Amino acid sequence: MASPVTAARPTATPDPGRRRRRPGTGRRDHLVGWLLVTPAVVYFAVFLLYPALSALYYSFTDWDLRSEANWVGLANYADLFTDDVKYPHFWKSVRVTLQYTLIAVPLTLGTALAQALLVNAVRRGSNVFRLLLFLPVVTAEAAVGAIWRWLYDPQYGLINSVLGLFGVPPQNWLNTPELVIPALAFIAAWQCGISMIIYLAGLKGIPSSITEAATIDGAGPVQRFRKVVFPMLRPTTFYLLVTGVIAALQVFGLVYVIFSGGGGKGAAGGPEQSGLAYVLHLYLFAFRYDAMGAACAMSFILLVFIMIITAVQFKFVKQEAA
Repeated sequence: MASPVTAARPTATPDPGRRRRRPGTGRRDHLVGWLLVTPAVVYFAVFLLYPALSALYYSFTDWDLRSEANWVGLANYADLFTDDVKYPHFWKSVRVTLQYTLIAVPLTLGTALAQALLVNAVRRGSNVFRLLLFLPVVTAEAAVGAIWRWLYDPQYGLINSVLGLFGVPPQNWLNTPELVIPALAFIAAWQCGISMIIYLAGLKGIPSSITEAATIDGAGPVQRFRKVVFPMLRPTTFYLLVTGVIAALQVFGLVYVIFSGGGGKGAAGGPEQSGLAYVLHLYLFAFRYDAMGAACAMSFILLVFIMIITAVQFKFVKQEAA
C-alpha cells in the first residue's frame, strides 16, 4: 500500500541583516528628531513668525514706538494710497523702485552671464577670476558706497576721466535726477557675483556633446549661444530673474549708504528724491518720522506686490530648458 505523499511546508528563512527593534526605539527616534529640528523651529517662531505677525497687527495701528499703539483699522493703507499731504513721496518711491528694477535686473543678469561665459572659457586661473568677480558681493555696503561715490565724483571720479577720453563731458551722476537710477543700476551689476556663480554652474551642467554636435553642424559661437547655450540656461535664467526682481524691489543698503542724508520729510533720497527707494522710504517712516504703523503697512503692501509679480513670472515666463 502506497504511503501518502506529504507536501513539505516552506519555512521562513530568517534574515541575518534584519534586527528586531527594541520596544521604545521608535519613540526615542521621534524624540531625537524633534530635538534636532527644535532650534530651527524656535528661530522661525521667534525671529520670523512673531515679528511678521506683530508687524501685521501694528499695520492697523497708529504707533510711534514710544506710546501705546492706537487701533485705526485700514486707515494706514487708505492714507498711503490716497493722502498726498500725509505721505507725499509714497508713489514717488514706488516709481523709483520700479524704474530701478526694470534697469538693474536685466543689466545684472546680462553682466553675470557675460562674466560666466568668460570664466567658463578660461582654461587656467579660473578660480582667481571667480574670486575677483565675487569680491564685490562680500564687500561691506559702506565701503561700496564710498568707492562708488569716488568713482561717480563729477571732478575727480574715474568714470568721468574714462569718458573724457572719448570726448564725453563729465556727468554729475549722483546729483542729476535723470542719472541717479542708472548709476545705482550699474552698482548692482557690479555686484553680480552670486548670479555669475549660478550661471557658471548652469554652463557646467550643459553636456559637451550638445555643443560639439552643434559645432560639427557648422554653428558658429554666436549661433551656438543663441540656439544651444542660452535655451539650455532657461531654468537658471528664470530662477535668477525671480530672485533678482525680489531683491531689486527690496533694495535698501546701497541707497541708504549713498542717500542717507537729510533731516526733514522727503530730504533723504537724493536730488528731488530720485533715489528714494521704497524700502528706504519705509525705513524713514519707521525710524525717523515716528510712524511705525504706516511703515508696517508699507511692508505688507510690498509683500503683496512681490507675491503678485512672482506669480505673474511663474505664469508667463518660460522655465523649461529647450
